[in-house]
Amino acid sequence: PDLFAAIGVHSGLACGGARSMGGASEAMKGGAAATPEAAGLSGGRPVRVVVFHGDRDGTVAPVNGEQVAAQFEAGAGTAETARGAAEGGAAWTRVTRRDETGRIASEHWTVHGAGHAWSGGSPDGSYTDPRGPDASRAMVRFFLDG
Repeated sequence: PDLFAAIGVHSGLACGGARSMGGASEAMKGGAAATPEAAGLSGGRPVRVVVFHGDRDGTVAPVNGEQVAAQFEAGAGTAETARGAAEGGAAWTRVTRRDETGRIASEHWTVHGAGHAWSGGSPDGSYTDPRGPDASRAMVRFFLDG
């Protein structure tokens, strides 16, 4: 919180969820709940978070996206859920939580049918899913709204 106002995580693990290569491998398969304290968040200024994860990710289990979002949601308000489909055809669910001022404190995007690939990436890239939604655009919007 002393260095960053917000973070974006795509197909990743919760901060502090692994302390070794073996631990990271295990966490990737089944998750590893990490506390806000493990991310250095206790008692400090809240850090806003935007998370993207495919619900068919066979490399980093989708539960990890849920754990990242949960790690940063302490004190955030009631969940608001939206569903839609990107121009490329991928369906998504976005869960947002707002802080006490009404600003979005967290966004957790689940991209339905997506594997371990950057959502909305170029079809020319590796580990990208051009069906969207565009994670880069969503993250930039999230960061600039803060």
